[in-house]
Formats: sequence, structure tokens, C-alpha cells
Amino acid sequence: MRIVKLTETEKAGILENLLKRSPNQYGKFEATVNEILENVKKNKDKALFEYTKKFDGVDITTKTFRVTKEEIKEAYTKVDEHLIEVIRKAIVNIKPYHEKQFRYSWFDSKPDVTLLGHKITALERVGVYVPGGKAVYPSSVLMNIIPAKVAGVDRIVMTTPPGKDGKVYPITLVAANEAGVDEVYKVGGAQAIGALAYGTAVSYTHLTLPTKRIVEISVVDRSIKKKKKKNTDDATK
Repeated sequence: MRIVKLTETEKAGILENLLKRSPNQYGKFEATVNEILENVKKNKDKALFEYTKKFDGVDITTKTFRVTKEEIKEAYTKVDEHLIEVIRKAIVNIKPYHEKQFRYSWFDSKPDVTLLGHKITALERVGVYVPGGKAVYPSSVLMNIIPAKVAGVDRIVMTTPPGKDGKVYPITLVAANEAGVDEVYKVGGAQAIGALAYGTAVSYTHLTLPTKRIVEISVVDRSIKKKKKKNTDDATK
């Protein structure tokens, strides 16, 4: 914990410093982010690899872009067994919480054979972004992947920036594997979000999210009523 002594100088600039954290101050980054997103959308892998070299100082290719099973296996050998048990215990604690948030579809048939309902379905695929670089965030891994698993998402793709050695932090990989991630890619920043949104290449299973959305709709189905009327007409013939 960092303790800061509140001097007269600090008091004078306290409001200004607090306002720097406001979302209203993010406008100056918008143009840069938009440029990155458009570049990824247009140049796909080429843009991703260039940004990874520029921001993370790492050369990646289509062959090293995706984390392999061997890398995940190696990660387990580099993480203390006690820490792995802590991660597993955290999963046991986190999962029931999100299970209580689970919502179910419902349908109700009326006397006039009208069917009303509220259908809820999970996304087919989701992208999970986990920060990296200067720090390790296994909690971000668990808090993002576990709710998606509980919701019933079929495919969970995680992106996280690689270290200078071109690898993902071992504890991050262990947490992701324990939580149930399907794929992990070594890319961070706005370029990773762009890859998840637009897709990047055909040389491997791309990251593009589907057009399917979380569905929460009211359903009025009169097909049963029409079928019943048809049967009645047939009976009177």
C-alpha cells in the first residue's frame, strides 16, 4: 500500500487528479484506438503481429500466435502447487455465486392457445480479455471465464499480451485452463479487441464473435391456434 502525505500542493491539485480518471478524459485516446481497430480490420494478422512487436517487443507468427497444449502443460510445472490449489478453491467459491444469477426461459399457454414466453439463450462464443505485461491478473481470468461457462457459452476465447519471452505468464495459463477456456491467443491492447470483433485470418480458427446475441424476447406463437382451426375445418367437412 502506498501512503501519500496530503500537502497543500496535493490539496490544490486533488480535483484535477481525480478528474483525470473520468471517462470524459478518454477522448484524446479515441483517434489512436480507432486507427488500431481499422488497421486490424483491414490488415488482420499483419497488423496484429506488427502491434505486438511495437508494444510488447515480441515477434509472433501464425504458428506461435495461439497457446499450445504443451505450453499449458509447461505452465503447471512453473506454478507452485499451493497456488494451483488456491485457484481451484476460488473456482469452487465463484461458480455457485454466478449459478444463483442464472435466469431461465419460461412459456405460458393461454386458453385461446396463444403461447407467451421469455426465451433466454447464451452467446455461442465470447472473447475474454486479460491484461498482462507489467502484472499478472489470474483473478480477471476467473471472473470472466467462469460466468461464461455457467451461462452455457460453447466457445470461450481469451487474449492476453505475451511477456518479453513470447509466452503468457504461467499462472495466467493455469487459471485459464482450470476455469475452462477453449483457446488462448498471445495478443493484447486494442488490437486484441479488434481481432475478437473482426476476425484475423483463415490460416487458423479465427477469433470472430458470432452474430448470435443473448436473446431475451417475448414470444407470441399463434401457429398452434392456426393448426387447431385447420383441424376444426377438416372435421366439419
